[in-house]
Amino acid sequence: MTRIAGSFAGPASGVAQRRWCLGLVSAVAVAAAGVACQARPEAGDRTRSTPVSAPDAARPSGSGAGTAAASTTASEVGGFAGYSYADVVARVAPAVVTIHSAHRAREPRQFPFLSDPSFREFFGGRPEAPRGGSREVRGLGSGVIVTADGFCLTNHHVIDGAESISVELTDHRSFDAKVIGSDPPSDLAVLKIDARELPVLTLGDSQRVRVGDVALAIGNPLGVGQTVTAGIISAKGRYTGLSDGSFEDFLQTDAPINQGNSGGALVNGRAELVGINSQILSPSGGNIGIGFAIPSNMARNVMDQLIAGGKVRRGQLGVIVEPLTPDAAKRAGRADNRGVLVREVVDGGPAAQAGLRAGDIITAFNGAAVDDSNSLRIQVAGAQPGAAVSLTFWRDGKEQQARVTLAELPPPQRQT
Repeated sequence: MTRIAGSFAGPASGVAQRRWCLGLVSAVAVAAAGVACQARPEAGDRTRSTPVSAPDAARPSGSGAGTAAASTTASEVGGFAGYSYADVVARVAPAVVTIHSAHRAREPRQFPFLSDPSFREFFGGRPEAPRGGSREVRGLGSGVIVTADGFCLTNHHVIDGAESISVELTDHRSFDAKVIGSDPPSDLAVLKIDARELPVLTLGDSQRVRVGDVALAIGNPLGVGQTVTAGIISAKGRYTGLSDGSFEDFLQTDAPINQGNSGGALVNGRAELVGINSQILSPSGGNIGIGFAIPSNMARNVMDQLIAGGKVRRGQLGVIVEPLTPDAAKRAGRADNRGVLVREVVDGGPAAQAGLRAGDIITAFNGAAVDDSNSLRIQVAGAQPGAAVSLTFWRDGKEQQARVTLAELPPPQRQT
């Protein structure tokens, strides 16, 4: 993902449109120093506040979270059915927090050529700059409290590389935070603060979100303080290719979001969390109405695994696929081009063991339609290694079924 530098300027690239992470980063010793989009912190320790969400949200779970809030109608919450969002905001805003982070960055050498005697004469015998200096780099992002005992969701890029992290609540209490786990492929992280009876935001079912639904984005853009903006869900299933590993199934929204909104909440009219704000698309780094949020169902899956074991395990099918073109569908005898074409089957992999072959057209995974290669990747990754899944595919002019036991996808290698 492209990171933000100094005074919110984009990189010196001629690309017409550039994508930006939303984390706001500033250097504390060297003004306007360009740094990676990583959050850094301060300290804190206080007491407690009162929950504003349903009691069953006090602990994240794959099936039970959000049932109480899900039954609340828009008119009962009081915002989206009328002329004001104030009642919805009152319920959810206390659970959206500001995340401060900090790390040490080595100062660049001012005259790197002075170690070479042949260059020294051109610099008037100026002494070589000292080595090993460093400065403190601070970052700013947003987060969401998801349990009353202090678990918080945010973006991986907000806390990546941080040496210290603190979470500031809307009542200005601040707590030191511990990283429970971070997952670069989904750009999600879970933090823990030592507090009780906190306000929480209930996770909704992002699968039920519809294009055209009203959505509110809440976070701390540009460090001005908690800000609420309104828009709609513009699209679903978006893929930008910017996350580390590219497990992306974004909700797109035109609710204005800017740097510093990273890790903040995208909520619906029932005061449920439906997304974690993660990226924007912009030629300048500012909001132009194209923002992306990680859907709550993906966030719940990643969060539960990070809390339980500190890492995320993903299934692997063992195929390489490509888009199914109308011509390829016609040659295969299909009336439509729904599905993906298997270009290659990995020798000895789960798909090969189940009898799949190059040229097969995968149309469904565990009964859910496969629309494109990204949707198949997300569906497979969301299943646990060792799970037995059903695969529907087209071969020899008819649909067929196979039972596949998934392998485990190796974790992505971090670049240094």
